[in-house]
Amino acid sequence: MELGGYPNFTALYQRLGFRTKFVNSQRKALAYLKKQVPQVVVAEYSFQSDFRDHTSTLETLMARLQRHPGVQVVVFYQSEYAAKFDLFRARIPIAEALTFPVDPESMTAALERVRNRIPGAP
Repeated sequence: MELGGYPNFTALYQRLGFRTKFVNSQRKALAYLKKQVPQVVVAEYSFQSDFRDHTSTLETLMARLQRHPGVQVVVFYQSEYAAKFDLFRARIPIAEALTFPVDPESMTAALERVRNRIPGAP
């Protein structure tokens, strides 16, 4: 979680049977991914026009996850950056994408779809 602007869904994740690890920075997420390979990652796409060679810090996270193609990624993004996110998504596989504001019902539906794609998931 970097931008925020949505509820903490930890209780929802747990209710759906997921064990959770919450980190609030890209640096912490990358450090965690060196040690663990989760089944699902929930992250934010925050467009940043000042980057020279990419559009979001999410690209760094996704580069790390390319080593683990089975990881399902759910991304939150701002609707005003939909065109930029669509370009990002055309290059990088995203399981589910939700626009802000993200509500519990949309998140539940996205996670249920993701869970159905994971062999042996809860």
